[in-house]
Amino acid sequence: MNPLRLNTLLASSVVTLSLSLAGLGSAEAAESKFACEPGETYIMNVMVSGHPYWVPVYQGMKQAAEAMGCDVIFSGTPDYDITKQIASFEQDLAKKPAGILLHPMNADPFIEPINRAIESGTTVVTFAADSPQSNRVSYITSDNLAEAKYAAEEIAGLLNEKGEYAVLENPGQSNHDLRVTAFIDYMEQNFPDMKLVGRQATNQDSSKAYTAVSSMIQANPNLGAIWIPEAGSAEGAVAAVLEAKADVIIMHADVTPATLEHIKAGNIHKALNPNQGMQGYMGFVATFMAAHPALIDPFNDYKRTGFNPMGIAFIDNGFAVITKDNADDFELGKYMEGR
Repeated sequence: MNPLRLNTLLASSVVTLSLSLAGLGSAEAAESKFACEPGETYIMNVMVSGHPYWVPVYQGMKQAAEAMGCDVIFSGTPDYDITKQIASFEQDLAKKPAGILLHPMNADPFIEPINRAIESGTTVVTFAADSPQSNRVSYITSDNLAEAKYAAEEIAGLLNEKGEYAVLENPGQSNHDLRVTAFIDYMEQNFPDMKLVGRQATNQDSSKAYTAVSSMIQANPNLGAIWIPEAGSAEGAVAAVLEAKADVIIMHADVTPATLEHIKAGNIHKALNPNQGMQGYMGFVATFMAAHPALIDPFNDYKRTGFNPMGIAFIDNGFAVITKDNADDFELGKYMEGR
């Protein structure tokens, strides 16, 4: 069996098990091994903590935690600043949580803090972005290669496999890097008549994206499409395209309330959005299991080598395609009603 498929099946089994706990009474849940001790706490740590992306992720984490009698805390920094995020991570460690579900802004600066956290007894699982050279136990995200392939095939198809395209990017964030590099590689290998005419780092800044796309349109009057690995830059890109009255297809990953309205209006073609609730739910389950490795006996050499038996390297939470037809299903306000 394909290892990735096996990992996904294993993760699904764990999720199924934790879902069953939701139907237990409090006394039964307390007797279950898949339940927290009183006061056992897990923390989600993110960058740009006010971004709407985190809301469904944290809701998924809370849902799983509540089913297992665990406490959860939302944490991070409001800034797009790696130093400040690491400082917030250090503050989280001082609370001595059982585990941290972490979205690292950049991979390498987090290697040492993650490793030190694990050595001190706090397990770490990453989500949406990774620090693969660290000792983090698992990584939960959508399949960025699949997203890039879908976007490339969609754009090439709309342009009859011949035309000019551009990309915006956010260098240093692992999932965004992969969405861009894999998109370009797939285009070059499968659609040789598609030409890359612009590549600009906008770092999730809508103002920078507006300026970059305005320049791209001026310099390339035949520009046919733009692929963007996140939604913040898409907000600026669509403003530039509308101002120039250009016929440019925009596709991006993730979604914000602003880009959702542009999808409804037909100004953005599609968005590829990770299943955020599943990302948080599976992220919590993976973090809990990593903190309770004695629950697993995985028929391998983990006792000899000393690694955490929950070492599922990658869990795919899937992604949804947002179009004009289904955009109403992604209204954050409606999702939060009653929560």
